[in-house]
Amino acid sequence: MPLGRDYDGVVAASSRPSRPKQQRLNPAGIGKASGKPGSGKAANGKAGAAPRAAAGDWISGARLRTLPLAIAPVALGTGAAVVANGNGHWEPVLAVLCLVVALCLQIGVNYANDYSDGIRGTDDHRIGPARLTGSGAAQAKQVLAVSLAFFGLAALAGLAVVIITQQWWLLAVGAAAIAAAWFYTGGKHPYGYYGLGEAFVFVFFGLVATCGTTWVQAGAVNTESWLSGVAIGLIACAVLMVNNLRDVEPDTAAGKRTLAVLVGKTAGRVLFCVFLLVPFLIAGFFALIYPLAPLTFFMLLLALPAALITLTAKTAKELILALKLTSLVALGYGLALGAAFAF
Repeated sequence: MPLGRDYDGVVAASSRPSRPKQQRLNPAGIGKASGKPGSGKAANGKAGAAPRAAAGDWISGARLRTLPLAIAPVALGTGAAVVANGNGHWEPVLAVLCLVVALCLQIGVNYANDYSDGIRGTDDHRIGPARLTGSGAAQAKQVLAVSLAFFGLAALAGLAVVIITQQWWLLAVGAAAIAAAWFYTGGKHPYGYYGLGEAFVFVFFGLVATCGTTWVQAGAVNTESWLSGVAIGLIACAVLMVNNLRDVEPDTAAGKRTLAVLVGKTAGRVLFCVFLLVPFLIAGFFALIYPLAPLTFFMLLLALPAALITLTAKTAKELILALKLTSLVALGYGLALGAAFAF
């Protein structure tokens, strides 16, 4: 499940780690310490010295502020399952397992992006929060191992869901989700480098996560699940878009052709507002049916400032603030509308 470089995922609004600023390599991407592109060594590091990241660096590398994009679709899918079951029933164990899958995939993709962008040399031009691999805070193989460990935990939780539900075809869905998470920035031709990040985020952080959660608890996918999956998928796209708007210049220099790079800053800002605000039209539809659904509109108190900041931002710091607000919008939207379905 891809989500941007820091947020990418879904995207990163986390604070900068406690160690020094991201080390900058020369324009050719050659590490001064190692003489190799994308080596992940700090430029001023001692030759042969193994980097030692502190606990705070690893926590920052997990990009905890991206986790609302994992929590929200599970909340929406569970609320929709209550509706689909028709008797107020839901499956707490399955809901928790779905949440574990989503969280582990999100953290796994954050570390995977750290690793892949670091060894590729993309982070040599980075202006956002420092990363473990690109800054030389940790060895690339360590970051890769942590990423694979979280993917493994997601796979185990997903396998438990399959065993409980006996829906063996879900194994293919889980495999596709892990593959999508890895190949966002990994492999020889990562799709995140060709402007396809938002499309995959919409599918996996929106439709798959929401409708999958509903299916395993209700054995069906209803209108509530489909439409709320569309809504949260669009908000996830907004998070990725504002993250990539922040990084247009360094991504261009590194040859990373995100959607923001392809369409340009002006069109990217407009797309961000569309991604962020259309979900409230969907919430308006549900407000005609569910008495608590209007609570979702309180998230406009965060969404509208995020849109205004993004439209007028002149610095990366402003866009990071918009990203933080958008991530909170995702969490509040998912919890509020999910609760409206359930109650």
